[in-house]
Amino acid sequence: MDDLLSFAASIAATSLQITSPQHQEDTFVPQPGVARYWYLPTMLRIAQAIHSMLIHYALLLWYDRELKFVRTVIFTVEEINRDTKLLPNVSLGYRLFNGCGSENILRAAIEAISREDSKGCSSQIQALLGHSSSGMSKDINTILSPLSIPQVSHLSTCACLSDKRQYPTFFRTVPSDQFQIIGLVQLMKYFDWRWVGIIYSEELYSETGTAEFTKEAKKEGICVEYRLPFSESSQILSKLDTIVETLRKSSSKVVLLFMSLSYTKSFLSEMEHFNITGKQWLGSESWITQADLSSVERKNILQGAMGFALPQASIPGLGEFLLSLKPSDEPQSAVIKGIWEKFFDCSFSPSNTSALCTGTEDLRTVSSDYTDVTHFRAENNVYKAVYLVAYALHILLQCKNGSNPTTRKPCVNKKEVHPKLVLEHIEYVNFTTQNGAKVFFDENGDSVAQYDLVNWQMKGDGSVEIVTIGQYDTSFPDGKKFKLKDNTKMVWGGNSNEVPRSVCREPCPPGTRKAMNKFKPVCCFDCFECPEGTISNQTNSPDCLICPTEFWPNEKKDKCLPKPIEYLSYKEIMGAVLTGFGCVGVFLSLFTSIIFLTHKQTPIVKANNSELSFLLLFSLKLCFLCSLTFIGRPSEWSCMLRHTAFGITFVLCISCVLGKTIVVLMAFRATLPGSNVMKWFGPAQQRLSVLTFTLIQVVICVLWLTISPPFPKMNMKYYKEKIILECALGSAVGFWAVLSYIGLLAVLCFILAFLARKLPDSFNEAKLITFSMLIFCAVWIAFIPAYVSSPGKFTVAVEIFAILASSFGLLVCIFFPKCYIIAFRPERNSKKHLIAKIPPRTF
Repeated sequence: MDDLLSFAASIAATSLQITSPQHQEDTFVPQPGVARYWYLPTMLRIAQAIHSMLIHYALLLWYDRELKFVRTVIFTVEEINRDTKLLPNVSLGYRLFNGCGSENILRAAIEAISREDSKGCSSQIQALLGHSSSGMSKDINTILSPLSIPQVSHLSTCACLSDKRQYPTFFRTVPSDQFQIIGLVQLMKYFDWRWVGIIYSEELYSETGTAEFTKEAKKEGICVEYRLPFSESSQILSKLDTIVETLRKSSSKVVLLFMSLSYTKSFLSEMEHFNITGKQWLGSESWITQADLSSVERKNILQGAMGFALPQASIPGLGEFLLSLKPSDEPQSAVIKGIWEKFFDCSFSPSNTSALCTGTEDLRTVSSDYTDVTHFRAENNVYKAVYLVAYALHILLQCKNGSNPTTRKPCVNKKEVHPKLVLEHIEYVNFTTQNGAKVFFDENGDSVAQYDLVNWQMKGDGSVEIVTIGQYDTSFPDGKKFKLKDNTKMVWGGNSNEVPRSVCREPCPPGTRKAMNKFKPVCCFDCFECPEGTISNQTNSPDCLICPTEFWPNEKKDKCLPKPIEYLSYKEIMGAVLTGFGCVGVFLSLFTSIIFLTHKQTPIVKANNSELSFLLLFSLKLCFLCSLTFIGRPSEWSCMLRHTAFGITFVLCISCVLGKTIVVLMAFRATLPGSNVMKWFGPAQQRLSVLTFTLIQVVICVLWLTISPPFPKMNMKYYKEKIILECALGSAVGFWAVLSYIGLLAVLCFILAFLARKLPDSFNEAKLITFSMLIFCAVWIAFIPAYVSSPGKFTVAVEIFAILASSFGLLVCIFFPKCYIIAFRPERNSKKHLIAKIPPRTF
């Protein structure tokens, strides 16, 4: 005779608060072949003491799913008992208890662990399966823990039950809500839903799950706009009004409905009276696959709803077993009769309102949660729970060479099996069921979490197709746990064709920085434009980065671009104009030289020291040409050339003018009786004076270039947004020494010319030189403040303008009057005319 090891099963669950009926039980009709070994009580009559038929049928609405769980237990036990390898010479037995209301389930739990068989002998259970509700599982484990009786739940998902210090004997084949919550957070993060609302029911499962979700969401930067409780208490109307008003006014587009199935049905039945649209609903695994929640009235709410569901599974033979149920199999069960009457709209008692039930009706013609046998979700967890107990017993009863090969402890006899040993061996369980389901537990008694991401796609008639659009599997490495299926059609809430946006504030774009507002949630931040000279190249950047010295932000302030380098170029208008004036000056100087050369034998050319005139014209050409060295990109050689060439050519030019002025003075002295002054300042002395004055400037320039020469420099201080490429002076003393020497010669020349302006010499140039030196000095005196205050390339332009203006002043004032006489007044270009102009002198 086989030994009989039994376990209790408390599967049924409901949150409908009614007066709990007195616990009763009837005996099953014995099953052929095993009745002599098993004590098999029936499901309790859950409504026997209730006289209201309305409440009676309301209860049955919840229990067709629980009946499915019970029948799955029976099916699994029979399947295990047929297996000759898993538990040879051992048969499993079970007891089934009703769980209607907390008082009744606690009474059932106590009876399960203290029950005697029909012969009055103790029949201790080895494990207890259930409950569906987390709250009731918590209370049951409080009773079972001191007795070391293992409890295995198929649907209690509250993360609180993972605390082994409080619930040391609790295990479950359904994943903890902690995994579901992390999955929901990852889902929201994937679709960038950062601003969500939560509606939860006032029960342990929902309250704990909501608190955990809020904590996990905060870690990922997801904010909860509101958390609204829903209950079936006397305050339901006021709470419902609050929920509706909040849904209508809230800015978040995503709403997480975290409720158990019974609360969800009640909530949706109330909400269908309100026109709440435009929301993307997310559901918890407790209700997200319950297609019977759909209706035409709820289409606006549930269209596009998403959530994680227990994965689909196939259990061979279970579908046929469920659909083969007949009331005659359990004639004493009021539950089965009540559900049968609901399914077929008939009555086992004569009635004027409904047909008489025959008991032979076919369940295949009924569409309900119980008769949906295409795939199994929660039922697979019941299936695994029964197998878990069987495998724990299998490991416990192993014996090889006098010891257990798994635990290395002495063998245990079948009659020595007790709950504490079963509890200890559950920790060693690691198996795969016949349908391929893997079962093992972590240190918290939790199994591997696997979910299907499902999407509600409503049809026009109110029916729903629940489509699997992705998976979440915690056994995969980080980054690969959550995955959407490719090419899967998704329907979104609010009849939207695009992924809904649900953020309190749109992300701060590049070019701005994100700033937290201490008076608002972290998702409701402020965005400020980056200050001048800084950028942000990322979305929601907390700081703005300063661009490197040689870079400057673009207009959007999202990248640093090389600063434009500015210098006076030949290609720009100002550079082209100055180049043109310089070329004109060279041409006029050359043209004047040609005129003087072709008329060098005429009195007007001879009378004005033609040698110095030609040397002055040559130096003026050099002055005009040196202005061109200031235009273009500065380089090391151009910086040294432009300043030294300018200094030397201008000294040469002023030296020539000074020589001409001295010649005028000496010529006047030579006309006086007995004067022999011209021999002291003849042509040789004139050349020597020009050479001496010029060599002094050359020495100054050589010292400047030797000690600290000019060099190209990027000036980044004057403008923030661009670089001025200029020639640094190197030694400021050298630069101002060059200018000072030019200025000294110019002032000396001006003084001498001013003194000689009224001398009665033929073709006296003193007046012209005086006027030219006046222009020269005025230009360069004005140049100094303009040079110091001009920005960037305008500094160079001012210097070029000063060079050109002073050069043109010398050319025009000294040479143009003579050219005019040569070209247009040839009669005045004669010795007779010159002599006629000389007035008589008296001494």
